[in-house]
Amino acid sequence: MSFELVGPAADITKGTVVGVELDGVDIAVVHADDDNFYAVRDECSHAAVPLSEGEVEGCTLECWLHGSRFDLRTGEPSGPPAFSPVATFPVEIRDGDIYVSTTPSNGVNP
Repeated sequence: MSFELVGPAADITKGTVVGVELDGVDIAVVHADDDNFYAVRDECSHAAVPLSEGEVEGCTLECWLHGSRFDLRTGEPSGPPAFSPVATFPVEIRDGDIYVSTTPSNGVNP
C-alpha cells in the first residue's frame, strides 16, 4: 500500500477539515476532536457535495447540505438522509507530516 504526502499536520488544526486530491481521488482530511487524523471520500453519499465543507464534531463529519453525519473511523452514516457509507482511507503521521493511502480501508470504492 502506497501513501501520498498531504502536508504538515500542524497546518490542520483540531476540529477542522481540508479537502485534497490524491491520485485523482477527492479526499477530506480531518483533525478530529480525539486528536487523531482521518481521511474519507470528499463526497457525501447522499447528495454528492464536498464533505470537506462540513463540520467536525467528535469523530464525525457532518455534510453541510442536509446534515448527514459520517463516522470518520468507519465511514458509516449515523442516520438519514444518507444510508450508504463513504470510503475511509488509512492515515499515517511521519515526522510531523500527514500521509494518506488512496486504497480504501473499509472496502467502499471511492
